[in-house]
Amino acid sequence: MKPFIKGSYSDDDVIFLLQDISKNVAEIATAEREKLIQSGIHYSEMLPVEYQPTAEYIALFKETLADSATRIALSVGIVAEKIITDKLKNYNDDLDQVFANLVLVSLARAGTPIGVLVKRYFKFVYHVDIPHYSISIIRGRGIDEVALDYIYQQSATADIQFIDGWTGKGAITKELTEACMQYNQAHQLSQPLSDKLAVLADTGSCTTLFGTRDDFLIPSACLNSTVSGLVSRTVLNEHFIKPGEVHGAKYYQEFEDLDLSNDYVDAIMEAFRQNQTEIEEQIAKSLASWDPDEIPDWAGMKAIEQMKIDFHYDSIHFIKPGVGETTRVLLRRVPEKLLINPERKNDLRHILLLAKELHVPVEEYHNMPYSCCGLIKQQAGEKEV
Repeated sequence: MKPFIKGSYSDDDVIFLLQDISKNVAEIATAEREKLIQSGIHYSEMLPVEYQPTAEYIALFKETLADSATRIALSVGIVAEKIITDKLKNYNDDLDQVFANLVLVSLARAGTPIGVLVKRYFKFVYHVDIPHYSISIIRGRGIDEVALDYIYQQSATADIQFIDGWTGKGAITKELTEACMQYNQAHQLSQPLSDKLAVLADTGSCTTLFGTRDDFLIPSACLNSTVSGLVSRTVLNEHFIKPGEVHGAKYYQEFEDLDLSNDYVDAIMEAFRQNQTEIEEQIAKSLASWDPDEIPDWAGMKAIEQMKIDFHYDSIHFIKPGVGETTRVLLRRVPEKLLINPERKNDLRHILLLAKELHVPVEEYHNMPYSCCGLIKQQAGEKEV
């Protein structure tokens, strides 16, 4: 197996189960990439030009992080405790057995910083060092089974918990469900893979393992690689990734001076330490009102279907809901317009700043549970992406 890519996190925080394809794949400008995607080439076969944030944007990120660090620390604590509660069912409430077998697997790259934070939470609160890997999952192409095989080679009794940053429409949640079903059918595991995705923010109401369902700015959503270990989005291209090899990613060495990945997780953990008593009280209240057996209602998808009608789209894939996905539309795609919920403008300063920089129209829209949505420009006759 080829060496794994080394991100800017410590190996104690995360191991990326991705190969370095920096020399094999060129970054493609957004407009050209949009044409290729809409002509039928899968988005995972190429890389967009990585957005290099302006000084003003970085300043806004830091300001927002200072404002929201405690809020995020609380959400990390809530989702971490929900993971424990859920896993205890597998071990007759034996916490030692949970920690003996638990393996955190974040979905690169939005899930990576959240996985780092959950790992650090367990280390700080429970004094345990839980393995954490970050692997690739690609909509329409599934999860990286070679990476999963590697994890089970390290521990045959691994009880994997998948982690992501947030849910939008729930596309990755559905992809994970399909992937888990296929992998479980092909393997005899001591603990079958669970498709119950743990996320910091479940804005689409797609899972029971969440820190919050509020749609607010998660700072790690707005700086791409410079807050995600300097690693690109994941790539699967058969021209340079052969069967039996893990998926790929690029390491952005050129952005090392701009990297805030470790500053971000350090800031969140410092907020936890400074407010530990209050946060633990709020975690307890949240768990007391949590229904672990709730059936998620996927409320976000209903709103997306209505937007598809209201804005005359052929496919819901052109609609990207929530602060995190809208940020990605602005950084990676060709947006037609942004929809913002006027009641939540305070959570949208970075979105509005980016829209202004990129000259993207902004329209107020009330009929959605999200703070905002990004609409991708659709050309006549183009394919669904």
